[in-house]
Amino acid sequence: MALDHKIRTIGVLTSGGDAPGMNAAIRAVVRTAISKGLNVQGIRRGYHGLLREEIISLTARDVSDTIQRGGTILQTARCHSMRSVEGQRKAAGILKKYGIEGLVVIGGDGSFAGAQTLSNLGINTIGIPGTIDLDIACTEFTIGFDTAVNTAMQAIDKVRDTSTSHERCSIIEVMGRDAGYLALWCGIANGAERIIMPEEHGYDEDAIVEDIKANRERGKKHYIIINAEGVGDSMNMAKRIEERTGMETRATILGHMQRGGSPTCKDRVYASIMGVKAVELLCEGKTNRVVGYRHGEYIDFDIDEALDMKKEIPEDQIKAAEILAL
Repeated sequence: MALDHKIRTIGVLTSGGDAPGMNAAIRAVVRTAISKGLNVQGIRRGYHGLLREEIISLTARDVSDTIQRGGTILQTARCHSMRSVEGQRKAAGILKKYGIEGLVVIGGDGSFAGAQTLSNLGINTIGIPGTIDLDIACTEFTIGFDTAVNTAMQAIDKVRDTSTSHERCSIIEVMGRDAGYLALWCGIANGAERIIMPEEHGYDEDAIVEDIKANRERGKKHYIIINAEGVGDSMNMAKRIEERTGMETRATILGHMQRGGSPTCKDRVYASIMGVKAVELLCEGKTNRVVGYRHGEYIDFDIDEALDMKKEIPEDQIKAAEILAL
């Protein structure tokens, strides 16, 4: 197949926090590129590996039997050097040295900022949203969220069982950095009595204490609080609540288990289609774009526009969670 704009080699990397489904996206990028006659270079350990020239050729066989695996076969890392002009120019120079004319970056907002810079330095770049936080405003879906929220939901179900047996209050901290989507979804799915999210800009601990007391008077045997990572302080919160209510209170921090595990069908399929679209955009000569999903369609946005968007949790979803917790 003849290629527009004479792109012959593309690179792919995963950056920032890993997310289940990243391997499905890598696999789709590699196989789509090969189907179009392109060479594919995999960049290990994200931008950190790029600056160290950890670049390997990828074939269809290299991505076989990977779609069901969690994590990322290319590995990932944070890279402070990409925030400097010197690091950015070095990265662009290395890509040109290896003949990489187009780059697919799978990650979150920080990763897209790096892609934006590389685009300005002459490298065609396409971003694919890969983060369990669901905090990228231009898309309704990010790779890894569905798996992470299901992992957390199942863990919380188990904590609820023992919490009920011991008549405890359980504070369960989920990930999400500064976004409360994991907390909100788990709170609704697990029937939590209270959800604490960073988007609320503070929470009323006095109100929680009074609600626990009122629930105990009505005969309720347990109380579940879902706390977002961006709020944190779960251990100290548990101590304060136990002291003030007399109800045994335990904190459970689910942590990085939410990043692992075999991706769900949704994460595999959405990641795969996004990977195909990313390569198609490069072949069309596009750059500085982010693949997204909105209103049932896979679309693409300008990275500058995407990074300027702000994402907030819809007020009606927060209200629904409050109603269902009564």
